[in-house]
Amino acid sequence: MPSPAALRSARIIAVLAVTQVISWGTSFDMMGVMGRVIAADLALPNEIIFFGLSLMMLVSALAGPTTGRLLDRHGASKVLAAASIAFAIGLAILASSHEPIVYFLAWVVIGFAGSLGLTAPAYAAVVEREGLNGKRTIAILMLFTGLSATIFWPILTYFTGLIGWRMSFAFCAVLHILVCLPLHLFGLPRPEASAEAKRAAETAPVALEPAEKKRAFLYIAITTAIASFVSFGLSPSLLALLQHAGASPALALQLGSARGAIGVSARMVDMILGKRGNPLLTGLIGMSLMLLSFALLAVMPGHYPVLVGFMLLYGFGTGVVAVARALMPLSLFSAREYGLQAARLSMPQNLANAAAPVIFTAILDRVGFTATVMTGAVLSAISLAFIVLLMGLVRRAQNRTPLAAAQA
Repeated sequence: MPSPAALRSARIIAVLAVTQVISWGTSFDMMGVMGRVIAADLALPNEIIFFGLSLMMLVSALAGPTTGRLLDRHGASKVLAAASIAFAIGLAILASSHEPIVYFLAWVVIGFAGSLGLTAPAYAAVVEREGLNGKRTIAILMLFTGLSATIFWPILTYFTGLIGWRMSFAFCAVLHILVCLPLHLFGLPRPEASAEAKRAAETAPVALEPAEKKRAFLYIAITTAIASFVSFGLSPSLLALLQHAGASPALALQLGSARGAIGVSARMVDMILGKRGNPLLTGLIGMSLMLLSFALLAVMPGHYPVLVGFMLLYGFGTGVVAVARALMPLSLFSAREYGLQAARLSMPQNLANAAAPVIFTAILDRVGFTATVMTGAVLSAISLAFIVLLMGLVRRAQNRTPLAAAQA
């Protein structure tokens, strides 16, 4: 019979998997199938419609620090519930939009909802309930959120053909009120209230001094923002990059499609490791694989084994780094601080995500293949260097702690 702790973890995963899939599927992911439908109906260019996603990420980035303070003050359950209401309002505005100003207003609201409800607050809910032992639960959740587009694209396509895109968005708004809101308020188990649990939540895994803690946050912010910039920025241009490297359109499509499966397999490795995993080492390995993939493609483009090797290295590297980005704060900060720090870290990451596709597309189209690959390689090397600095900072703090205890 499963232990109470295992049942508690299963309940957390079940609730957050459902709400995160709905939240991602009805916000960022939905534009993959809905964007051009909306553009045709509103008689607006596609780029204007898709700018809504950039606006969403920009607002989410700017709202990150506020979300951190709300998580610290009110807890993840209430913040996630507020996100459900905000998502519903944003989707209702989107469903009623006829002019650009109302359309963009909807994405401002959805962007604020995303800050309150996507990724960082969900992981904060896990850490509130499982402390620093929540790594495996977070890794499992990442597998589910990676399926949001797979689940919601056919659903939205079906409902759009049946009742139109406006009523489909109204249906999505209802999902947030009738499914996500009660799950966030009543479905999650309460955080442990014992004195022992509170002490554990206040204890950081590494005893950093105040100045070291600021430097650690800076190193994490830089390395995760750069990693996100590279992986998110190359996604829209990946097929074009492969074709510039010598792949046929059919081969580029096959390799690009395989990236998702490779990334999921990387996330499963971290899920299997669970408590034994080390996010800093995971990040180091992931960024090394990304750097090696760009180096391989730069030195020997045009060969089939090289193209396959690039996709294996790049796909696995980005999948590993995605897990490391979520778990790095758990390596340095206490469970009590996790929500605040994770939300603060979302700001540079979301800003990077908003700018990256435009920048990488411009480099590939205007400067060329070599410049794009070298940009990815240089940025990966910089991110890797900051992970090494972070690991050195942690090692010095860990070596100091036994000495201080012996002197006491």
